[in-house]
Amino acid sequence: MRKQYDVIVVGAGHAGCEAALAAARLGCKVLLVTISLDMIAYMPCNPSVGGPAKGQVVREIDALGGVMGQIVDQSYVQLRMLNTGKGPAVYALRAQVDKSYYQQLMRQRLEAQPNLYLVQAMVERLLVQNGKCVGVRLQTGQELQARAVVLTTGTYLRGKVIVGDVAYASGPNNQQPSVTLAKQLAELNLQLYRFKTGTPPRLHRRSINFEAMQEQPGDEQPKFFSYQSTIRDRKQVPCFLTYTNSMTHQVILNNLHRAPLYTGKVEGSGPRYCPSIEDKVVRFKDRERHQVFIEPEGLFTEEIYVQGLSTSLPEDVQEELLHTISGLEAAEVMRTGYAIEYDVLDPLQLTHSLAVKRVLGLYTAGQLNGTSGYEEAAGQGLVAGINAARATQGHQPLVLDRSEAYIGVMIDDLVTKGTTEPYRLLTSRAEHRLFLRHDNADLRLAELGQRYSLLNEERYQQLNLKKKAIHNELTRLKKEYIVPSESLNSYLENLGEVPVRQAISLATLLKRPGINYEIVIKFLPNPDVTDEVAQQVEFELKYEGYIAKAKLQIERMQRMEEKKIPNWVKYEKVPGLANEAREKLEQVNPISIGQAARIPGVNPSDLSVLLIYMEQKRRGK
Repeated sequence: MRKQYDVIVVGAGHAGCEAALAAARLGCKVLLVTISLDMIAYMPCNPSVGGPAKGQVVREIDALGGVMGQIVDQSYVQLRMLNTGKGPAVYALRAQVDKSYYQQLMRQRLEAQPNLYLVQAMVERLLVQNGKCVGVRLQTGQELQARAVVLTTGTYLRGKVIVGDVAYASGPNNQQPSVTLAKQLAELNLQLYRFKTGTPPRLHRRSINFEAMQEQPGDEQPKFFSYQSTIRDRKQVPCFLTYTNSMTHQVILNNLHRAPLYTGKVEGSGPRYCPSIEDKVVRFKDRERHQVFIEPEGLFTEEIYVQGLSTSLPEDVQEELLHTISGLEAAEVMRTGYAIEYDVLDPLQLTHSLAVKRVLGLYTAGQLNGTSGYEEAAGQGLVAGINAARATQGHQPLVLDRSEAYIGVMIDDLVTKGTTEPYRLLTSRAEHRLFLRHDNADLRLAELGQRYSLLNEERYQQLNLKKKAIHNELTRLKKEYIVPSESLNSYLENLGEVPVRQAISLATLLKRPGINYEIVIKFLPNPDVTDEVAQQVEFELKYEGYIAKAKLQIERMQRMEEKKIPNWVKYEKVPGLANEAREKLEQVNPISIGQAARIPGVNPSDLSVLLIYMEQKRRGK
């Protein structure tokens, strides 16, 4: 094994894989250390990727040169576009994935990457000298040097599995937990929290009565996460929907005295947006039923995932409640549901580059930073890997703005507001979600990907051709006019549209709510326009007014971001600041007035005081 690396990545989950690949593609010698090579890119919970906000993140990862989207497109068993009845700002692609095949493909990608080395080992300690992380020490005692280290330990730090009255030290799926590393992080005066997440039981396919459930098919013409993927003829596997009922709820209520969530065995904070079934039954007593999705774990296994039934109840109770659900009366449990507690780092201790403020050369990503979900982890991993590599090369870090990407929204939320529970990315967290759409991630971010040397020239040229095609078609539709005629107005009236009284451009016609691009090109066909370009043209024209207003809002916020807070500002010396604001500002240490404005507890009056203080000091100097 080599002794010296540019970057060492600890953990080979979804964050670690993206971090290691990104750093290696940037020319660094990278070591990826994992407790088990068989657990690379493992999906311990739902075998799915995407959904609201999360799907946009996967598209952004692909636009920046990451690999998650490509591998999902190769390993999916079902693809569905969600929220199609709503506006394009919340369209979200979701894939059911063959989890074993996903792992296999990711491992192949890692092993084939030049400059990237893999090793199965347990990292016991970070090597820290004079406040800088310079490598890691393995459980065997071997020390490995590095110029930067990226921690992506997921739920392994002091992991503890809980089922009923039973609790034991473990990572996900009975893997070995990491204990001594967690202790060292505390010794480095880093603030740690205790979080909790959970999984549902897994069932054998033969024991499920699918005829008693509602089939949930995939899209007939699926879209893809990666811009490099093409439509392939692949048979999709259906999911199924069933529901809990009053009998299910009664079983749970009768056994709350045995539920770790209510007996005190579970100490960590659980996910607000993905609660356990016992939590849902207690919190939402007025609900007569809750959705339960039956989802395949892969093409070559009979194991079925029961989405919506996460629980840590005792095994006998899990079996009893399963048998009350329509279609699961004879369910055979292959894996018991469980809760897992683990240590997380308070993300307020990080910069926007995901560097740890108190330890130079140390970066963190994924669930260690308090997030939940494979997509959030992969997005952070990509950013942390890029920035660890750039730091070793003497370059400025990549920092994504809130108006550029959901990844930027997530990281800014974490490092500015922190989190006291597993953070989940939602479309409602993004104030600029009309810009941060599923369909335009490449238009938003591919130039950054090329600038940071993560996209090859071919991908970049494809983007330029797409931009040119969009511009040409917008120009064409604005120039071409149609004139009123009896046949035209009859056609419009049949569509429920108001007839035209004077000549109008095709662009103006397309802005009507009931008119889409397919209707418009009947008047003037353009066979060269691809579906992606047509969609962009339609969205640009229909939401032109909203987009213009949103751009003004972004410009106003950019001016706030450009007002940097100098390093010499000491908040304890700023007269007039409220005590809460002073405490929060010292804790976060924001880089700009814009970031300071987003800190909970910092009010507009505090910002005014801070701006006046900065101006007085500037004039004095």
